[in-house]
Amino acid sequence: MDIKISSLFENYFPDLANKFNLNDFQEKSVSNVLNKNNTLCILPTGGGKSLIYWLSGVALNGVTIVISPLIALIDEQASKIEEQGYQVLTLHGGITAKKQVELLKKFYRKELNPDFIFVSPERISMDGLFEFCIKSRSDDIKLIAIDEVHCVSQWGFSFRPFYKRIPDFLNNIFGNQWPTILGLTATLNPKEIKDICNHFNISSSNIIKSDLLVRSEIELKKIQFHNEDEKEEKLWDLLKIHKGEKILVYLYRKYHKRGTEELKNKAIEKGFRAINFHGDMSSKERQEIISAFKNGDFDVVFATNAFGMGIDIPDIRVVIHFMMPESVEQYYQEVGRASRDGQASNAYILYTNKNIQVKKSHFIDRSFPSIEKLHDVFKKITNNRQGLKTVTYFDDDEIQQCLAYFLDNNILTIVSKGLISLDIFSDIKNAELNHLLNLTKNKGTLRTVKKSGLSPSEISEVAFSAIANDEVKLTKNMKKCLIVENKYEDLEEKLLKLIEQNIEEKRNYKHQLLDYFTYILENCDNSKELHQEIGRYLGVPKHQLNKIYKTKKGDLVRSKSELIIANLLVDENIEYEYEKKLFYTDNRWIEPDFTITLGDKEIYWEHLGMIGTESYDRRWLEKLSIYETYFPGQLVTTYEGATLTDSVRVIIKKVKNY
Repeated sequence: MDIKISSLFENYFPDLANKFNLNDFQEKSVSNVLNKNNTLCILPTGGGKSLIYWLSGVALNGVTIVISPLIALIDEQASKIEEQGYQVLTLHGGITAKKQVELLKKFYRKELNPDFIFVSPERISMDGLFEFCIKSRSDDIKLIAIDEVHCVSQWGFSFRPFYKRIPDFLNNIFGNQWPTILGLTATLNPKEIKDICNHFNISSSNIIKSDLLVRSEIELKKIQFHNEDEKEEKLWDLLKIHKGEKILVYLYRKYHKRGTEELKNKAIEKGFRAINFHGDMSSKERQEIISAFKNGDFDVVFATNAFGMGIDIPDIRVVIHFMMPESVEQYYQEVGRASRDGQASNAYILYTNKNIQVKKSHFIDRSFPSIEKLHDVFKKITNNRQGLKTVTYFDDDEIQQCLAYFLDNNILTIVSKGLISLDIFSDIKNAELNHLLNLTKNKGTLRTVKKSGLSPSEISEVAFSAIANDEVKLTKNMKKCLIVENKYEDLEEKLLKLIEQNIEEKRNYKHQLLDYFTYILENCDNSKELHQEIGRYLGVPKHQLNKIYKTKKGDLVRSKSELIIANLLVDENIEYEYEKKLFYTDNRWIEPDFTITLGDKEIYWEHLGMIGTESYDRRWLEKLSIYETYFPGQLVTTYEGATLTDSVRVIIKKVKNY
């Protein structure tokens, strides 16, 4: 499909197009999606990923389902899209159950025709009414956008088990003819990339990585201490040094000694405008804190990693890791909370050797269930009996920790997303549902399955159809559940071994990730080395690692002198490409610093930053010979010096007269 993406942007988002242009990465990503390729986009925090799925979705002329991990992120994105004139349907726990049912009924009856539907992975995995209504309009769904797609990978620090169930949802709705898939994230290592691509049928040619993954505008600083008292003393010094700036302090401990609560209280006593933030707070509380921090009501937030994905505060100037993150990916993603506006920021990691050991033993190891807990939860779900069981996932933290292991190892199988009971209806106008209700006294779904001879899915279908078609009234909120089938009376030794092997593999892998992160902390002496080692680990091409200066155009160049040239070209509205391959035979090329296209002619600009160095001079003479032989009259040059800006302006004036 030959489409001019910039024209689509101007057509569908004219207000935004008047303010800025799409960057090359965004255009390439949108083009790939519009050509119906399942696509994985990896770009830095603040890199403009939202516009990729916005433009892709509306240009495909259908409904886009956006799967997103956080209520705050969903509400923020929904609000921004609505500002651009598009209709959005959001479904999450912050909306009353009654309103959600009404919205789904309107969607089912085509009274509500949103451009975007925002849901969480838990919603698509648990909500049978949602699945029923989406399935009824499956032909209208053109794009599935999975935000923060790194949560899919079981190997990542942010793994959310129900992200892994997204393919099951897609199979239930679309069979083997899925809509186009677009995954978006800021940070992935090679193992996670492979995992995600396997889940969503993404070929390696459709993995699009930004050149801007290395966040060089953030100065990375590491400080090692002998004990926690020294470390805490340094924390207060840093808060004084950066007083008045927006500061985010990562802890990973909600309560107890040096947790978010205690350090917040100490900070307030010391005169800082501080607040804490963690996952035990309600969605409303967390959103209020985010808004207050954004508006400048607080200077310091002490947070667990609940303060993370998708939080868009442009001017966080300082990120302090007071406790160890568990991997390079977690560290770099959390550091990426800073500098969303592109301005310089500082990031500090404060640690002791003890922190590393505690991270392994108290955080990583304890994130996995024990054998005893697996036994207890299996009994809680199944009562050690075979057959169908209902699971209310959100009512029990232990079930949330263990259920994925039972599902992944085929110990339990999801057979339906249904209702615990059918005793929630009145004014029934659906004869089939009325018949089912009369089969039992307690109206329980599993009891009705036995009496009717129907499967759980068939009973759910009857119930959801009656709701969607206004053939019943709901007298109570729907008690949604997963209906699972259990084939075992107990967790046999062979089953436990499967789970143990699975857990041990993940535990060892997470230990290795932490060991590698520790290794680069100990072996990188400065910010540039840390950025480059992290970039290398994340798969940034070798020739990109030294590109650390961001231009007004949004690309990266290697030196401050090249930054001056690039920005002056932008100021003069002269289009350029940085280090574009220039072929002088069929398979040989050079890379000018800047390629400028003027009509049907190209000008090649070389900045000779190290002239006078023997090896540099030798390479330049070889390159100069190529220009003289193949591209005579098309070369301009500049040199290092205090008058560089003046020299660039002279060259630009000359270029304009070509």
